[in-house]
Amino acid sequence: MSVGHTGVTTSEPREPVIVCETPQDECGVRDVLDRLGDKWSVYVIVELASGVRRFKELQRRIPGGVSQRMLTLTVRRLERDGLVNRTVYATVPPQVEYELTELGHSLTHLVKALADWSIEHRPVIAAAREAWDDAGRTPAFGS
Repeated sequence: MSVGHTGVTTSEPREPVIVCETPQDECGVRDVLDRLGDKWSVYVIVELASGVRRFKELQRRIPGGVSQRMLTLTVRRLERDGLVNRTVYATVPPQVEYELTELGHSLTHLVKALADWSIEHRPVIAAAREAWDDAGRTPAFGS
């Protein structure tokens, strides 16, 4: 023990947030978190929560300027996961519309809760970052 260390700090153990059969199992959580943690999926889910959107309309409404290729990959992944329905109309040129499935809609309250938490805690996070920077530490990954 160091000279300045006078005792051991302990806290009550907390219940794990996720409990899986084995650590390797991950309960399938990794797949879902990877999908929702990518750059564009949450934006697509938020936009489609308001209703059916055509591809170009969806692209215009997503902040940050998602490319056509990235939006195509994102909606395909969300469709594969059962979160988005894609409807193609036999017109010239073909019209394509996207909408959330029932499963996709069930996710929107969680996305809203995360957004609400983020807005509520933004000042505290900004203050923590400023304190970190003032202490001369360097953030990881350039954030």
